[in-house]
Amino acid sequence: MQRIAESELIINERGAVYHLDTRPEELAHTIITVGDPDRVREVSKHFDHFEHKNQHREFITHTGYIGNKRVSVISTGIGTDNIDIVLNEVDALVNIDFDSRTIKPELTHLNIIRIGTSGSLQKDIPVDSFVASTHGLGIDNLLNFYRFHHNDEEKHLLHSFAAQTQLHNNLSQPYISSAGASLIKHFVKDFHHGITVTCPGFYGPQGRVLRLGLAYPGLIDNLTTFQFGNHHITNFEMETSAIYGLGKMLGHYCVSLSAIVANRITKEFSADGGRAVENLIKQSLNLIADSNI
Repeated sequence: MQRIAESELIINERGAVYHLDTRPEELAHTIITVGDPDRVREVSKHFDHFEHKNQHREFITHTGYIGNKRVSVISTGIGTDNIDIVLNEVDALVNIDFDSRTIKPELTHLNIIRIGTSGSLQKDIPVDSFVASTHGLGIDNLLNFYRFHHNDEEKHLLHSFAAQTQLHNNLSQPYISSAGASLIKHFVKDFHHGITVTCPGFYGPQGRVLRLGLAYPGLIDNLTTFQFGNHHITNFEMETSAIYGLGKMLGHYCVSLSAIVANRITKEFSADGGRAVENLIKQSLNLIADSNI
């Protein structure tokens, strides 16, 4: 097995992977990701007891137990560039031998659950409701740097997406990946389901205008009206497609859960987004603890 060079996999002086500052034994196989570092403690305050707490830059990791379930919660920061770091490093923690710097002969499959916020793109998905993403559709280009392959249905969906939205090669090469079926089946009651579009920014890439004009002023309307068979777009945010795509390539099972804090069609914003997130955290942790996730 080929050895991975020190410049490619950076391991610090305490034997931890560089950005996460976490050692292999400090990571659970059920992982909750949150964007906001402050949200880590909002999840881990529900732990029955702790094993480890690590922090390096914006990446905070708490590992502990909810009942008999061992869980790690990790802050990723905002955006797919940070997801690239976190997904690759949690995979390295379970699937690369840090002593020999070689890929293990038997691979471990992680369960990765994103808990975050999002903006609704449908009038009937109100603020303070929850979305479980059936797919992540990326217009951020991250997965185009990897050998990522779509099946025939995904190719047809992306072709229809390009035709209907006019988001094509001079702006983005969209990609799509689906949620892990073994995970999303647990998040049905009280959750809207649909495609989540992942954007490379918060303002122009999500159709917001402050002082700068938009290259695609019809973006929101085109995303809202998109249809492909039974598929439609429910919401957009800045991480899901990268989690789904990298997770799929690496052999992990992923689901993205969003509290809707803004509705871009009705122009509403949640009066208490913190409470909406807390409700999502509690409901998700109950489902995680009571299931075989």
